[in-house]
Amino acid sequence: MENSLKVNNLNTPGTTFMIVDCGGGTVDLTTRKLLENKQLGEVTERAGDFCGSTFIDKEFLNALRKILGDHAINLLKDKHYGQMQYMIQDFSSHAKLPFTGDKSEFTSYELDIEDVAPALMDYVTEEVQEKMEEDDWMIVFEYEDIKSMFDPIIERIIEMIQVQLNNNRQTCSAMFLVGGFSESKYLQKRIKQKFQHRVKNISVPINPIAAISRGAALYGLSMINSASDLNRISSHKFVINERVLKYTYGINVYFEWKDGDPIERRDNGRILKFHSMARRGTVVKPNQEFTSVVRPAFSYQDSLNFLIYYTTKYNPQYCDEEGMEFLGNLSISLSDVHLGKNRRVSFTFKFGQMEITATAKNQLNGQNYQTTLKLDI
Repeated sequence: MENSLKVNNLNTPGTTFMIVDCGGGTVDLTTRKLLENKQLGEVTERAGDFCGSTFIDKEFLNALRKILGDHAINLLKDKHYGQMQYMIQDFSSHAKLPFTGDKSEFTSYELDIEDVAPALMDYVTEEVQEKMEEDDWMIVFEYEDIKSMFDPIIERIIEMIQVQLNNNRQTCSAMFLVGGFSESKYLQKRIKQKFQHRVKNISVPINPIAAISRGAALYGLSMINSASDLNRISSHKFVINERVLKYTYGINVYFEWKDGDPIERRDNGRILKFHSMARRGTVVKPNQEFTSVVRPAFSYQDSLNFLIYYTTKYNPQYCDEEGMEFLGNLSISLSDVHLGKNRRVSFTFKFGQMEITATAKNQLNGQNYQTTLKLDI
């Protein structure tokens, strides 16, 4: 990636670029900014969708279902899975990979059922059998047939990129297509046609699949280096120095019930609400902390149990509302019950590279408890 930025004269701090990782199952987008000392920041929330190349295979199977029937394809999958996979590989090698979208270059794809998946011949209805025997068990796919398999998937990818660019308030100087599906000439063509006037440099590495593995290795190495000292990163490696939260994180807190609060949620003059500590869309650095000070809701409490939640909503109110997910919990004992509610506990979220550390500290005696939670990046 660093070489790609250099080639395009984009290896200067402040440059913003998008990585479009086109895999088999998913397509994932990340927009990053090059910072000082070869570190990377995240500009927008990461986005992903199930629109990888295997969904074109599913479109191919759907086309066969219309010709041969659902029952035949289902039986082939259940009883002769190897033949089905061989048939998909044949489609991939002779139709999917060569497809460029240029009609003048297109050659019809002929699927010989008798040769590729002979088990299907025993599973079709008599009516289908008669029709297929007339065609010597050969199914021919023309240009529009193959194009119709690609287009719904590519449209979803283009829509994702469009949203990501719209969410980016800064000019995106480059777009790098990586992953196996990015080798598709038709996908490359469609993306360049759509965004060439908005993004000056749209390119694909020579080895787009290897680019993913290499990037993961460098990221892992940078994490090892940054664990001891974030400022002593090897000069040839990038480290992720900023991340945009894609969830809102918080805890359950008892607040005083006020007029206007739902009466059905009232509990001894209190109401249990979601207290937001780190909101979705916030840019965070490694090991950045978010702290709130909490007091016991009732004077007789001898402990506090913090329930930790996350959600895609920006301004959630309650821990039981739709879309709220439980992440974990952390309890801390409270001494000096005679002090009643006047016992302060600081609760802190610290966002690491791959985890969240939650800490609860009794400000009276310094007692603290800590737990580590998985960070969904």
